[in-house]
Amino acid sequence: MSKFIFITISIVLVIVILLVVVSFTSKKIETPSYRLLKKYDDVEIRLYPKMIVAETRLSDNSFDNQKSIGFRSIANYIFGGNEKNEKIAMTSPVVMNLGDQPRMCFVMPKQYSKDELPKPISKNINIVEEAEKTLAVITFGGYSSDKKIEYYCHQLESSLNKNNIQTIGGFMFMGYNAPWDVVNRRNEVAIEISPIHL
Repeated sequence: MSKFIFITISIVLVIVILLVVVSFTSKKIETPSYRLLKKYDDVEIRLYPKMIVAETRLSDNSFDNQKSIGFRSIANYIFGGNEKNEKIAMTSPVVMNLGDQPRMCFVMPKQYSKDELPKPISKNINIVEEAEKTLAVITFGGYSSDKKIEYYCHQLESSLNKNNIQTIGGFMFMGYNAPWDVVNRRNEVAIEISPIHL
């Protein structure tokens, strides 16, 4: 083995080890609280309280096509692209609504009310108060793609149909990790359901 190849492999191994370490040691960031109402098969039924989100509209509901565009747009807002040039803490998950009007949302930290958040500079960003909702959720690991998201949406839909649970609106994808997290990745697909059918 040549010296160059050995050095290259060594550098790649060091980078992979560092990425794994960062994945395990990265600080915890805020996630929305919810109450677990029921669990069956791989499905959790969760009650989420009202929350404030920063959202941007997307041109289509393809995760593969829109993930970077939507993320950059809202990340610009929380990294200071607002009237106060104020940095807002990152939270997770990043939510992508996959219905007829696709959009991407960042949940805002709990410390803010809607009126306390600085106004976005970009006209493509809206600050919205989401109502309390009951979601049916399936969790899966690894990196996401349109194909994987579609597969788990079908799994969730099949389980809800089997249990005669009525849905409201379209599916959503929720991603909890930064791109450099290579282990313990958490993804979810969810859909709002009618609580009276539980």
